Amino acid sequence: MANRHLSRSVVLQTLFEWDFRELDLNGATAVLERNSEEFAPGIGDFAFMKSLLHMIVSKQKEIDQIIEKAAPDWPLAKIANVDRNVLRLGLGELLFADRTEVPAKVAINEAIELAKSFGGETSGKFVNGVLGAVYKGLGEPGKDDVAQKKKKEILYEDMVVEHKAGAVVYARYGGEIYFALVHDIFGHWTLSKGGAKNDETIEIAGVRSLKEEMGVDAKLEEILGENEYVANHPEKGKHRKHVVYYLASAPYEPLTLGESGGLDEAKWFQISEIGDLNFYDDILPLVTKAIRILMNNDKDAEHDSEKGGSADKATSSKADKK
Repeated sequence: MANRHLSRSVVLQTLFEWDFRELDLNGATAVLERNSEEFAPGIGDFAFMKSLLHMIVSKQKEIDQIIEKAAPDWPLAKIANVDRNVLRLGLGELLFADRTEVPAKVAINEAIELAKSFGGETSGKFVNGVLGAVYKGLGEPGKDDVAQKKKKEILYEDMVVEHKAGAVVYARYGGEIYFALVHDIFGHWTLSKGGAKNDETIEIAGVRSLKEEMGVDAKLEEILGENEYVANHPEKGKHRKHVVYYLASAPYEPLTLGESGGLDEAKWFQISEIGDLNFYDDILPLVTKAIRILMNNDKDAEHDSEKGGSADKATSSKADKK
């Protein structure tokens, strides 16, 4: 099941690019091959991903008509790209997949989880409402099926921990503060991060990752916060990812986006532009904290400068009297 969830996420990423770039079926298949190698190497489930992608692309018109009927207040073009393609994926499995392999509730739940992971704050609720309406219209197939006993899952405390480091990177230029952010293919601005390799310390891993993903020579200054979550991997299985986020300074120089999967842009932003960006819920507090620290540091420096100026004046006045 973990493999199938990962496979669906790869298909969703492919649908996003297929929709955005207006690709044909051959173009979509080429993107799927690239995404499969990047995000799910060795998973051995490419046949499922390809079948699911081809089914959705071939039945796009039918699926889109159903979306329009189930969500009449939301014209298809105005639905966010991620939400639109999560609905296509979920409806494709709900309506056209073999129910002995993909029960209706599995199709719906998988789509909702994808919406929560890759969409906006209300995406899960929106997808749930549309798919729920279609499900009821079908007569709620499989409602009374007896759920199979779940396999015993590994305990949280027994999971392998993968350590990663990320950073809010800032630069000072022309009297302004700029932040270096990366943009992912799901429409969010986020922070560059990477995992530790071999015997690297987490600090060294953070500096190296920032260089590889954005081309910046950063200097870590202080820890902003930590985050931990459970991830699934086709070979590792369930494991914990522990991320330490730093505040880091760097020269204000052109950014160079690396070849890290899932990212399509790297850009500097002034503080005044930050409020208009689309962040993940767990990233925004880190950026906000970084801004607060830098603003407070500037106030302290200005205050110290004023005190120093007053002291100089007082010393000069005493010298004049003598």
